[in-house]
Amino acid sequence: MKQFPCLLVLLISLANFTAAQLPADSVSGTADSLVQGDSIPVAGNIVSVPAVLDVSKRPLFDTGWVLNPPDRFPVQSILWQILEHHPYFGFHLKPVRLPAVVPLSEGEPRQSHGKEWLFYSLILLVILFALLRRAFPKYFNDLFRLFFRTTLKERQISEQLMQSPVPSILLNGFFTVSAGFYCSFLLEHFGLNPAGNFWALLLYCTGGLAGAYFIKFIGLKISGWVFNMKGAANSYIFIVFIINKMIGILLLPFLLVLAFSSGNIYTIGLTLSWCLVGVLLIYRLFLTYTIVRNQVKVSPFHFFLYFLAFEIAPLLLVYKALLVYFS
Repeated sequence: MKQFPCLLVLLISLANFTAAQLPADSVSGTADSLVQGDSIPVAGNIVSVPAVLDVSKRPLFDTGWVLNPPDRFPVQSILWQILEHHPYFGFHLKPVRLPAVVPLSEGEPRQSHGKEWLFYSLILLVILFALLRRAFPKYFNDLFRLFFRTTLKERQISEQLMQSPVPSILLNGFFTVSAGFYCSFLLEHFGLNPAGNFWALLLYCTGGLAGAYFIKFIGLKISGWVFNMKGAANSYIFIVFIINKMIGILLLPFLLVLAFSSGNIYTIGLTLSWCLVGVLLIYRLFLTYTIVRNQVKVSPFHFFLYFLAFEIAPLLLVYKALLVYFS
């Protein structure tokens, strides 16, 4: 082990002596491939690639135009001169006017009559119903319970409705406006508008319905007092105005259909509204006869005559009076 360092020094010395005896180029074995002389490309080795461009070519002739001096509008005049000398678009040519199908002298101006005010009026009617529904929720709940469940014998609900005069009067007014719109749409549809104006017709229809039912209310009250049948008169009035309130509410969606639809949709809406009003009137006739018969001995024939005299005749008289007034 003591001779190992001496042996290592001897081997290193022999290696250095052997390297010194070899030529300089033989150390690396091969010449450096990265070191090369400057090479000049030969012109014949370059391959020309033709350029393919999808653009318009320059015209073969020169127009030789010169810009005219601008007079009042420098930029506009220069731009217009450039457009006039455009090589591909003929801005300098006269415009081509196609012959009209119908001569201008035979045309008729189109007059557009919008329904903005009608739309706002119906939206206001819907908002009015929403406010009434929000302000008197208990009255509306009792009203729908009494109507859809036919619980007319439940005196508690009937008395609660009779003891609420404010919502009852407001809903009666809502019925007159809603029914006035409906009657106006019907008269306009059949061409029986004596006023010539829709809003005047609406005012007359609403006022006529309000006046007819007010006279009917006063007449029934007086008849019940004269013949000592206040209970039967009050029951009859209660049923009539309950059904009227439901007619005014249920007609609301049909008013929107009749106001803004046409064609088949209008016909379907009109037919369904007729069916609705007819069924409600028949239902009112049946209920009133049932209530009155329990309190007063009356035959169906006499009650039918009363219905024609106090239900149908006043409406016909109001319509006849309107025709005579406007004629």
